[in-house]
Amino acid sequence: MADNLPPPETPAIVLSDHAVLSLEGPDAVAFAHAQFSSEVASLPVGQWQWSAWLTPKGRVIALFALARRSEEELLAVVPDYPADVLAAALQRYVFRRKLKIAVRPDLPVRGVMTLAEQASGALLGQSGDALELDRSDAGGARHWRIGGEAPAAVAEAADWRRHDLRHGLPRLPESQREQWTPQQLSLDRLQAYSVKKGCYPGQEIVARTHFLGKAKRALVLFESDAPPDSGSAVTDGTRDIGEIICAQAGAPALALAVMPLEREPVALIANGIALKEIPLLD
Repeated sequence: MADNLPPPETPAIVLSDHAVLSLEGPDAVAFAHAQFSSEVASLPVGQWQWSAWLTPKGRVIALFALARRSEEELLAVVPDYPADVLAAALQRYVFRRKLKIAVRPDLPVRGVMTLAEQASGALLGQSGDALELDRSDAGGARHWRIGGEAPAAVAEAADWRRHDLRHGLPRLPESQREQWTPQQLSLDRLQAYSVKKGCYPGQEIVARTHFLGKAKRALVLFESDAPPDSGSAVTDGTRDIGEIICAQAGAPALALAVMPLEREPVALIANGIALKEIPLLD
């Protein structure tokens, strides 16, 4: 009898700090292309990419995954930023364009530490009623399930967050929004911004930094015995040289910080906690 039992369900992670916005209508893609940092107009139907919304001074307000479900519909999977606040802020720039921006509580986001059934790379997948986005990386297979039935088994959200930090995905708390340029957050690793397309908020700053080679800081990953506070200074004991963006407890704790590209190999601390630099995974 035991041989006939179904395999156990892989635990899903309920990502309550993620939300989904939809942009739908004849002008949805043109609006997103003009507002967001990535090449939205060239994103094929059935694929997704990383993107960001910036201030006019080129600082990252929010980082998200942008999926094109059809010719006139985009879904933004947004970690950490209140969906209703973001939707209201974007709505102020719609003017007479023909699109609707909506928060989608009917599309909860869950993380699963396995290969997706249908999604692969940038290609979206559909598994039953759930949309799949492949989030596999050098650390192993994982994917987002958006919508669909609630999982029977649930895993810890901290595991998903540690994976994000390990691969250099900055998880921006409120104190870190509108503080950093895409280059300082190493968003080139995610191909989340364009320096070639036409105007979008902050584009001039981003392009100037890129073409003049003025990027002097980028993301660095640290491990430590305890997680330092977001916004705390990274110091060499005599001066502050960087800042913690986000951290996650664990064994060891992990933290992402914006640090100078050129610096001496000295001992570093934050909040009195010793930091050890480790490489980001691809």
